[in-house]
Amino acid sequence: MPTIIDVAALAGVSTATVSRVINNSGFVEPTLKNKVLDAIAKLNYQPNLVARGLRSDSTSIIAVMISDIENPFYTAVCRGIQDVASEHGYAVMICNSDEDLEKEHKYLKMFAGQRVAGVIISPASSKSSKIKVLEDKGIHVIALGRSLSATADYVGVNGRLGAKMATSHLIQSGATRIACITGGKDVTTANDRLDGYLDALEETRIAPDIALQFRGNFKVSSGSDGVEYLFRLKNPPDALFIANNQMTTGALHTLANIGVVIPDELLLVGFDDFPLADVHKPPITVVRQPIIEIGVAAANLLLSRINGEASSVKSIILAPELIIRGSSLKTTVKSASR
Repeated sequence: MPTIIDVAALAGVSTATVSRVINNSGFVEPTLKNKVLDAIAKLNYQPNLVARGLRSDSTSIIAVMISDIENPFYTAVCRGIQDVASEHGYAVMICNSDEDLEKEHKYLKMFAGQRVAGVIISPASSKSSKIKVLEDKGIHVIALGRSLSATADYVGVNGRLGAKMATSHLIQSGATRIACITGGKDVTTANDRLDGYLDALEETRIAPDIALQFRGNFKVSSGSDGVEYLFRLKNPPDALFIANNQMTTGALHTLANIGVVIPDELLLVGFDDFPLADVHKPPITVVRQPIIEIGVAAANLLLSRINGEASSVKSIILAPELIIRGSSLKTTVKSASR
């Protein structure tokens, strides 16, 4: 395997210059930088991240802990993180907790043992996820989508506003008995989206009904469970707001199975866009998050911490967007008389 010495020899520069180019640290005259990059490409040189970590007490690896690898939201977020990390000479390691606190804690201990440069985490629980094992090692942590402790930076979307926008739209579309399927009580995003739903009801003086509020776990199965519960009610809903894309998928399958017609019998809005939402029949109205931007913002914030840019704990809150499609619009019934 080629070494940094081989790269320096081919480029005709010092190993220190090669190191500055690889780590994107310090000024390198553009002509010399191009020679180094050409040499790296010709030799197919790959930096030894582990060896670098032994010398600097941390690796050039950013660890990303996501809560559900099957959720397309996290695929796009990781793309944003990867783009920024690669540009700055960092590799990205992705692990999936599957909303399991025990599995999450094992990974966090592994990150601490491997001396990763920093961690971006979508915690399994806003209350019970423990990052002290990282903080004790001086490893910077960014909470993604779900807030954590008062000492952790946070990047996410204004979910409360997005949920309010969705519910207000359903009210404007003529719904009067609106249900909400959200996540567990220990996840901030679940609570924020429920609060936004309640904000819209309060603003229009619709009395909230606890029977229309279903707590799931942000997985496909709980969307199905929520629909089954709601349509066993003596007075089922005429509209439904669902707090993430996975639960929306499960809800749509079950609604089709029990014969509920959207939007004729039920208006529906989901939080998070998802593949084929716009070609579903009818197309699904969603609250869209700027997903790539979330990943980019999280990676940039983490890199600023790694580079020693001191400041107080920071929260970056991005704005959601309501994408109105056919699932939330009542169809026009033509009169039989002319």
